Amino acid sequence: MQLKEVNANLDEKKYSLMVLLYQTFTCSLFTIHCTLFTVHCSLFSYHYSFFTIHYTYLCPHFMRKIVVFTGSGISAESGLKTFRDSDGLWENYNIEDVATPQAWHRNRSMVLDFYNMRRKQVLEAAPNNAHVALARLENKFDVRIITQNIDDLHERAGSKNVLHLHGEIRKSRSSIDPALVYDVDGWEIKEGEKCARGSQLRPHIVWFGEEVPELSHAAHLVSLADIFMVIGTSLLVYPAAGLVDYAPDGAEKYFIDPNADEHLSNHFTVIKEKAGTGVPALVEKLMNEIL
Repeated sequence: MQLKEVNANLDEKKYSLMVLLYQTFTCSLFTIHCTLFTVHCSLFSYHYSFFTIHYTYLCPHFMRKIVVFTGSGISAESGLKTFRDSDGLWENYNIEDVATPQAWHRNRSMVLDFYNMRRKQVLEAAPNNAHVALARLENKFDVRIITQNIDDLHERAGSKNVLHLHGEIRKSRSSIDPALVYDVDGWEIKEGEKCARGSQLRPHIVWFGEEVPELSHAAHLVSLADIFMVIGTSLLVYPAAGLVDYAPDGAEKYFIDPNADEHLSNHFTVIKEKAGTGVPALVEKLMNEIL
């Protein structure tokens, strides 16, 4: 009896020892896993902190809004004539004969022929360095372009957000319903081409004497600018020229034109160069500032 009891006690001690070893081993494994988890958590925290630093630094630059206001000077370098030459004519036409509602009612054929030739010139023109540089800005900024030009050179250069204040030469619209707008197939709008309501199609252009329907939209965009650029315009054509007054006081402001008026120099950085050289240089500067 006594021997059996001794053996039973030994077996019980062995079992207890095995249980103790098992528990110790399990606890050690658990401790190792906890340590590894802690290391991973620390690494995750490090990466998260690193990401946060980069995001905090870069995000404001990526999201900064650039609003660009362009005029005929940027298109002139692509071979398109400015709307009014020094003698007050546009392609040898008096403005009053081709760019007013009265002209349309007086001599519709002349107005159609005039804009057909302008449309043909636009189709033959190509975006220049300034157009291409502005499109590049969209890689790192939220860019909005407001243009007085009726051509589509900004779009063809790659700019995605373009607001045309004075209409678009490659579109036509109803003579009685401004909401009916169509793409022009080719370069001509012909006599007898009519809208869905039966009226003669006219160029989709804002003529002198007509309201500028996108003006309030443009003013709102300018008021949101972190960076505001004025390019290739004399700022003499109102009401569009009044848009500069909507730029926030704290915005960076640039005026690029060889004939830039110095009276803006207190508020704008004036760059007296043509768009083709001044714009790419400014774009390069802005892009490099956030590298």
